[in-house]
Amino acid sequence: MAMDIPALTAKIKDLGRDLTPGLLEGSGPLMLPFHEQEPYQDIVVTRDRTYGTHARHRLDVFQPLTASGPLPVFVFVHGGGFMRGDKKMPGSPYNDNVPLWAARHGMVGVNITYRYAPEIQWPEGSRDVGDAIAWVRANIAQHGGDPDRIILAGTSAGGTHAASYVTEKDLHVGGSHGLAGVIFFSGIYDFDRADRSPMQQSYLGDDEKTWGRATSVQGIVDSGVPLLVAVAEFDPVDFQKQAANLIAAYAAKNGKWPRVIQAVGHNHLTLTQHLNTPDTRVGDQVMAFIAENT
Repeated sequence: MAMDIPALTAKIKDLGRDLTPGLLEGSGPLMLPFHEQEPYQDIVVTRDRTYGTHARHRLDVFQPLTASGPLPVFVFVHGGGFMRGDKKMPGSPYNDNVPLWAARHGMVGVNITYRYAPEIQWPEGSRDVGDAIAWVRANIAQHGGDPDRIILAGTSAGGTHAASYVTEKDLHVGGSHGLAGVIFFSGIYDFDRADRSPMQQSYLGDDEKTWGRATSVQGIVDSGVPLLVAVAEFDPVDFQKQAANLIAAYAAKNGKWPRVIQAVGHNHLTLTQHLNTPDTRVGDQVMAFIAENT
């Protein structure tokens, strides 16, 4: 099906930038006609491997059937405001589309899910990411992946969990984060400057010291891990400020910017929902970053 990108951009823009019910419910259907449906041709999908003891300690592996390994590994952490979301949404191509995109581009895709707030609070979401990365490092070779070439990517709350995983060294199994690079799609990295939404409150709690400790900006910059920061043109203002803050801190430390993508024509959800569609503008830039670092 042909994609009219200017027409889609106009429809996405009309949804606004705030995370209203209209935007949350209206974004996915715009991309739906352009997505693959199961079963995915030439992809081996292994569902619901367990990486821990909780019911939500589950991950899916997407392995290209015809590619020769060992391949780079793309680990994706979904969003959901710390309180919801899943690696696969029933009756929907989301979030399958992200590891499927990875597999279609010569990688092994891994899709993880994690525990929700308020059952858990910071940094337990990032602990789940660490346990999933440990599983990948120990097991991904069986699926054709290279445990020494792992790219970690997270969107929204998933980006926040990924960021804290990078910075909290006690979450690193074996004493190393084990990453070849990290990609943040519109996360929250500086809770001292965040908008203090109820969803953030559910994960951070009431202790001001926790909000400060959960701020990961300086830790990301000091980690030295190769970094790509992506933000959508129609993201809420707070997410745009968060990205700008992180970019500025990185530049102050390193004398240059990290890799940066402004996803023109996309909002907070379509930033990742459009991956593995004919709109390759973001995906091509992500692939260039991955090729550079794997």
